[in-house]
Amino acid sequence: MYNNAGPQPVLGQPPASSQPNPFGSAFNVAGSGLIRGGLGAYGGKILGSSSEYVQSNISRYFSDPQYYFQVNDHYVKNKLKVVLFPFLHRGHWTRITEPVGGRLSYKPPIYDINAPDLYIPLMAFGTYVVLAGLSLGLHGKFSPEALNLLFIKGLLGWFMQATLLKVTLLSLGSGEAPLLDIIAYAGYTFTGICLAVLGRIILGYSYYFFMPWTCLCMGVFLVKTMKRVLFAEVRSYDSSRHHYLLLFIALVQFPLFTWLGNITINWLL
Repeated sequence: MYNNAGPQPVLGQPPASSQPNPFGSAFNVAGSGLIRGGLGAYGGKILGSSSEYVQSNISRYFSDPQYYFQVNDHYVKNKLKVVLFPFLHRGHWTRITEPVGGRLSYKPPIYDINAPDLYIPLMAFGTYVVLAGLSLGLHGKFSPEALNLLFIKGLLGWFMQATLLKVTLLSLGSGEAPLLDIIAYAGYTFTGICLAVLGRIILGYSYYFFMPWTCLCMGVFLVKTMKRVLFAEVRSYDSSRHHYLLLFIALVQFPLFTWLGNITINWLL
């Protein structure tokens, strides 16, 4: 039969006993505490620096979207004057700065006429789509598909303008301008195009006056803006190349405006 009582202790052999070492346990607790504390501090430092790096780069390239919608009626009226009639702007073209959190920051559009905003570009783009649909309807060519193609055409034109400005900055060694600034400056294109398309709807021949005028004004506006505002971040550049690029930006406005202002079913034309 099997014995389920388990192994029997050997007679005459004292049971093994271990004395606790208070110093060893204290060292173990202290060591593990130091390790946990060190790892926690190191991890917190890494996470903190990573978070600061991400936040700094987001603010550096994208800024705060709410900043671009701090506008009022007075700003919108004066900004449209600057965009459509830049020759009449007698003030400076540089942006106003203010100390915020120990560093300089640009004032929002409501306090600075030279600050970029997204309210006017978005409203102008929406107006462009509406006027394009109205123009197609007056010629008996309106359809949802045609309007959708014109919407895509407008977005493509906006993207091309923004790409032109961004590539110009990169070629001069300055790609630090916030992306939303570039998008805002490129979006002012539709203010002049809306004026030209509206002129075509009301009086057909006026289109051939408004289109060259708005092209010229947009070219002057972008040259002034890029030279005084965006190029302020460029530390060193070739002066001759600088002027050639500014001239190129102004000249590109004519084919771009002509393409966007041509409201047809074939959006590639």
